[in-house]
Amino acid sequence: MVPWQHQYIATNQIKLHCVVQGQGPLVILLHDFLEFWYSWRHQIPSLAQSFKVVVPDLRGYNDSDKPLDGYDLETLSQDIKGLIDTLGYQQAIVIGHGWGGTIAWRMAQRFPQRLRSLVLLASPHPQRFIQDLTGNLDQVRRSWYLLAAQLPALPEWILTQNLTAVVKSLFQNQAIRKGAFSKEDAQIYQAALAKPGVLTAALQYYRQFFSPVSLWRTLSHPLEPIKLPTLVLWGDQDTLFSPVLSQGLEKLVQAPMQCISIRQCGHWLQQEAPQTVNRELLRFLRSLQTTLPTPLVPEPVTVAIPEAGI
Repeated sequence: MVPWQHQYIATNQIKLHCVVQGQGPLVILLHDFLEFWYSWRHQIPSLAQSFKVVVPDLRGYNDSDKPLDGYDLETLSQDIKGLIDTLGYQQAIVIGHGWGGTIAWRMAQRFPQRLRSLVLLASPHPQRFIQDLTGNLDQVRRSWYLLAAQLPALPEWILTQNLTAVVKSLFQNQAIRKGAFSKEDAQIYQAALAKPGVLTAALQYYRQFFSPVSLWRTLSHPLEPIKLPTLVLWGDQDTLFSPVLSQGLEKLVQAPMQCISIRQCGHWLQQEAPQTVNRELLRFLRSLQTTLPTPLVPEPVTVAIPEAGI
């Protein structure tokens, strides 16, 4: 297997740093809040045996561009749609975890013709999530940090001053399977988050999500059902999302859908239970493989990042 490459790929007037491996139908993996491509390190080699796997650092994270704006769901969805275009594909399988899944939900509603299928890991529907915050005290308790992020400047200062403790608490302490994050993993996450502009960009995701304009756009549109084959994976002991959010999702999908709960697993599914997640991903994707499209045009030349970087 050819080792993965680090590349910059132009999309939607910015450049996203991506890890790329494999050939075949396009699979895009989207990471969660305060993460980057590294969260998919256990999935890349497995999926790349049958697919072209592209794992971007989302806008603002790690080595991707960090513009002052564009952290609303519409723009973030356009980033990934543009990534598919630049790579020369007509469609992609989009797999999203947490915030990455929120982007995937939006793409499935805005650009369903550009997606072949949808995979969501611990990712509630954005409209359902907002509605749940108004009436589910358990979810309000779990989401206190989202509300705290709305304050100007102070959250960045607190995160910067306590970054080591934040990384340990978020990843190591909240993981149900404690072996998922080594000391080295925590250091790698901390280094990525400490890069200039990353924390402000990350907080902008939630500031934009809860802005009056974004809330109006999200809540005023009817819940259009997704018409794509969909796989949902959820840890049965997720500490960030109430189990209520994983229920009833089949009502939002008018296509073959599977919802699988992984036992004794928390929010960081693909890192806590990588073998289980890989098995379920490959089983689902191989069931679709006979009808997957081929690239529209030859893939463009991209700019390589030095291999030493993360």
